[in-house]
Amino acid sequence: MKTDSPPTKIDTTPLLAAERARVLPAADGYLRETPITITAYPAPRSAGGPHDFFSEADYFWPNPANPDGPYINRDGMTNPGNFLDHRRALFRMCRIVPTLTAATLLSNDGRYARQAALHLCAWFVAPATRMNPNLEYAQAVHGVTTGRSYGIIDTIHLIEPARSIPALERAGALSSADATTIRCWFSDYLHWLMESDKGRTERDAANNHSTCHAMQVAAFAALVGDDRQLTGCRVRYKTVLLPRQMGRDGSFPLEIKRTKPYGYSLFNLDAMATLCRIASIPTDDLWRFTLPDGRSIRTGVDYLLPYIQDKRRWPYPHDVMYWDDWPVRSPALLFAGMAFGEPRYIDLWRKLPADSPVEEIQRNLAIREPALWIGAGNEG
Repeated sequence: MKTDSPPTKIDTTPLLAAERARVLPAADGYLRETPITITAYPAPRSAGGPHDFFSEADYFWPNPANPDGPYINRDGMTNPGNFLDHRRALFRMCRIVPTLTAATLLSNDGRYARQAALHLCAWFVAPATRMNPNLEYAQAVHGVTTGRSYGIIDTIHLIEPARSIPALERAGALSSADATTIRCWFSDYLHWLMESDKGRTERDAANNHSTCHAMQVAAFAALVGDDRQLTGCRVRYKTVLLPRQMGRDGSFPLEIKRTKPYGYSLFNLDAMATLCRIASIPTDDLWRFTLPDGRSIRTGVDYLLPYIQDKRRWPYPHDVMYWDDWPVRSPALLFAGMAFGEPRYIDLWRKLPADSPVEEIQRNLAIREPALWIGAGNEG
């Protein structure tokens, strides 16, 4: 779709000033944190080795009728007894590295960049501690399967570490050899996402899982310069994700049917908007793409906007868990506000909490550091 005039350019100066006040104290704390990878946490129930990421499916529980037998599903109800150490270790790194990189961009202090590089090298370079570039053993179900395609959603948080790598290179914190090795890791993981049975199954999932797969593919393809995969992401968004997942009113019917319809709707919109942010190019701008019936990413933002402003207006059942903890600072509002020059999106984004103490909310928020995405050198 063509527009008659370019969008109003949003002044990012006040946004970045506010980020500086938030980010630098957190980054100062992270200067004292040593790298910890999945190799520090043996996983006795994993079918893989010490370098293989392992997690267990959130919504599966022991069967009261057969406590020692295969687990059974309770959709939307998180089992706190499942193995979470690898997920938490990954999430820890995915908080530390982007925060330190954001602090580098906001302060030009090389200490932050060097500390971020230490964590990246531990995870993706050092033979003793690196993670293997696949998720064959993620979201296993006790007594049922050693790993599922759904586990791929566990690595959405790698998007911002991947986004950090060029900035850390520019800061001189990553050697050429280490940067090459890290890119090779992401290239190998990208290949696994696209070619493995689990990767293909996740790609073809019906709901937010397929959106998150495409979002990751776009992010990692952008890092390693795989234009073919980026083109494929744009095609998939226009021909599969948007037409199959968005209702005529901008809602996500597949998410509304779940036991956490509000949180999942926000999550899917964030993933779709992040995909638009990463994959769009001037000659194929996903922000301006509109289906023949009028559906677009902006339709989705405008549908959820009033319910982000006032959750009490939500017309569907409340989420079975974490209802009180949403919403938080949605990247869809930030990215759409920048793309469309729409101050009301940005204003609402600024009013929402930047962080949450609730682990489940943290796990569903892959984009946390605006300084990696806006401002000089971060518009591409």
